[in-house]
Amino acid sequence: MRRLSFAPLASTLVLATALTGCIPATTPPQAPPPVQQAPRPAPPAPRPVLGSDWRDWPLTPGDWRYQRTAQGSASTYGVAGAPRLTLSCDLRNRSVRLGRPGSVAGSWTIRTSSTVRNVAAQSGAAGAELVLAANDQLLDAMAFSRGRFTIEQAGQPPLVIPAYAEIGRVIEDCRG
Repeated sequence: MRRLSFAPLASTLVLATALTGCIPATTPPQAPPPVQQAPRPAPPAPRPVLGSDWRDWPLTPGDWRYQRTAQGSASTYGVAGAPRLTLSCDLRNRSVRLGRPGSVAGSWTIRTSSTVRNVAAQSGAAGAELVLAANDQLLDAMAFSRGRFTIEQAGQPPLVIPAYAEIGRVIEDCRG
């Protein structure tokens, strides 16, 4: 009986295996990586549709912050870094200054649950401002309005401000 030798076959397989490691495998060409698009800015939030009753309008985003100052006191309404309304007491003149940063001089309509008054705002350091005597009844109407009051001005979104205690604190500081 004849004996088969696998030695030549084994050495051929070893050689073939070694050679296949030296030959680079061909891979299909890869597509270039996708171009990263810059994120699109979010579209501006739509202005809320305001109904005819101002008491149903959504509140302007923010919160009140009260602080004592060298001249008296001040309360600011808005979000951090973006005040919408300031009330400040000037004890020397016994007056309260209402400021609307980013606004321009012109006519404001201030609406409370008991009063509606048109007032003329002047240009100030950071926007438009209005100065009222500390005993002006409009201030009381703002402080005691049922839940909210508004400040409306042509060309500006209306401010719908909650009637919180910070308003009354500034007024009382100026009267006291």
